[in-house]
Amino acid sequence: MISLAGRDILHGWGKFVLTGMGLGLLIGVTLSMAGVYRGMVDDAQALLDNSRADLWVVQKDTLGPYAEPSSLTEDSERPIQAMRGVAQAAGVTYLTMQIAHGDKDVRVMVVGAEMGEPGLPGQPTHLISGRQIVRGHYEAVADVKTGFAIGDHVRVRRNLYTIVGLTSRMVSSGGDPMLFLSLKDAQTAQFQKDSDAIVRQRARTAANPQLNPPGNPAVAQAVNAVQSGNTNVNAILVTITPDANPDEVAADIRRWQRLTVYTRAEMEEILVQKLIANSARQIAMFLVILSIVSAAIVAFIIYTMTIGKIREIAVLKLIGTRNRTISWMILQQALGLGLIGFIVGKIAASLWAPFFPKYVLLLPSDSILGFVAVMLICTLASFLAIQAAIKVDPAEAIGG
Repeated sequence: MISLAGRDILHGWGKFVLTGMGLGLLIGVTLSMAGVYRGMVDDAQALLDNSRADLWVVQKDTLGPYAEPSSLTEDSERPIQAMRGVAQAAGVTYLTMQIAHGDKDVRVMVVGAEMGEPGLPGQPTHLISGRQIVRGHYEAVADVKTGFAIGDHVRVRRNLYTIVGLTSRMVSSGGDPMLFLSLKDAQTAQFQKDSDAIVRQRARTAANPQLNPPGNPAVAQAVNAVQSGNTNVNAILVTITPDANPDEVAADIRRWQRLTVYTRAEMEEILVQKLIANSARQIAMFLVILSIVSAAIVAFIIYTMTIGKIREIAVLKLIGTRNRTISWMILQQALGLGLIGFIVGKIAASLWAPFFPKYVLLLPSDSILGFVAVMLICTLASFLAIQAAIKVDPAEAIGG
């Protein structure tokens, strides 16, 4: 039996291969979109892993510190540290901002962590070169994704900081690389007002009798101190002892400290189900649209190729070839097109993934699922051509 699929492919192999490559680029985009979503989830998990915390203590009734603003007084750490089941507690600040570096701006998450005692939660991990912050001020550790190098000087608000160490995969839930400062420096960058704002606020305070009562300069001094700086933190990261239950420790903190506490599972749900939920739905819509477009392209190509060999199909029917055999030949052609497209798409996605601004994670399980989906789409797309082939009249083989 002559293989109509193989014969037609060999006859017009150039067109067939080019069509497969075009389909492959579309499949590569589809795999990349799935990889973008996987990368977003991996960024969120990396953020939680790198914080080395078991519990996140934040402002009451907020989803902080990543999904919503949160502000706590720095001294909230002390009573938490003294509670049963708590091994370590450390304040931390988070601030996403643009930092000028050379002739471009770099978007980073500035993290303020307590550096006095090594191993506290919130400190930078995965150090690949340089050292940790040892001075109280004006030193920084950056993720390599920022493009900073050891010895570089970067300006955060009004102060210059020297890069003394580089880390890897220290990113925010949005994929922004982190820049670590000491907690005091980060508090200054996040909360301290500029000089003109302080002068104006002091003038308003002096003109307000309620804030500046006669004969009580201590009140005005306290107000001025708050205006000049701030010792708040966005969250307190807590590690628990090996024998403690995180849910029980969290419940104790909620009860006695009147604060909101999240466990690792709860914080992961906030990041994945709430913070990146809209992006996930948007990516899902793109995947659906790309799948429909891929199916339409395969259907059009296979239908066109089938219509172009109506006479050959009529001859096969005239010599007694069954419809099932003809259908299988057309299906082979569609599956071959899908196979070429998937191979090209997988190679393309792997090649251009490192150049994406966001982290693209291509999982083998997604590739397997993608291959099955491509084969299914090609099978469904071939039905239109198969129906056209089945309706061919054998008399067309001798009709001129």
